[in-house]
Parts: sequence; C-alpha cells; structure tokens
Amino acid sequence: MPLNPKSLENLKPPKKGEVRNPNGRPKGAQSIKTVLRKWLEAEQEIQHPFTKEKVSLTQLDIITLEQLKKARKGDTHAYKTLLDRLFGKPKQTIDIDHTTDGEPITQDDRPRVDLSKLSTKELKELLKLQKKMRG
Repeated sequence: MPLNPKSLENLKPPKKGEVRNPNGRPKGAQSIKTVLRKWLEAEQEIQHPFTKEKVSLTQLDIITLEQLKKARKGDTHAYKTLLDRLFGKPKQTIDIDHTTDGEPITQDDRPRVDLSKLSTKELKELLKLQKKMRG
C-alpha cells in the first residue's frame, strides 16, 4: 500500500509558532476520562460471585470482583495488581557503593575542573547536564 504524502507531513514536528489544531477540541466534546467514568459507573444486574444473590453493581464493582475472583483462584498477577492498587507499589531501592577501595570518598577525591578553561559550548553542555541531573 503506497504511503500518503500528507501522512508523512504529520510526523514532522510543528514549526515554531505553528498551531496544528487552532480550534482545539470542539465545544461539548467529552474527554476520554469523562466517558470512561460514565461507563464504569453504569449499573448492571448480576449474580454476586460470592453470595450468589442477584444484585445491582457498577461496572467498576464487577471488574473489581472479577480481579478478586482471579486472585482467590491463585492468579498471582491479579493478587499483585490488587495489592499495588490498595497499598501502592513498593519503592525500589538501589544500593550504591560510594567508596573507593573500601574507603569513603572525600571532597579531595572528587575530580576538579577549571571552568575558566572551558569553551562557551562546553559550558553550555555542562549546564544542560546539570539541569538534566537535577530533574
């Protein structure tokens, strides 16, 4: 299938000051978050998987019950998902050895750079790296 030349234009980033969608989203259009929330709040009559009685539950409740059902049957991924959702994902830590040959690093061990000998280009790169490291 041949490529449409206009589709390749969409892959290029906009030029400075160029607006690709000047009118934005049309008035009254719902965001995906609003639409999803509406469908998750929709109720449905089902047989409760644990009590076996007929109940009216939201789609969110039904999905949650299905995850619980899977977890109870031994699905470790479903169990982990429920725990992560309830308590948050555990933080991962990284152990960094900040010593040289078993001795702690001191101020004197750090490499020194004479900034006066760097070119303007090198100084700009150094500033970019510093900003990137600070996040």
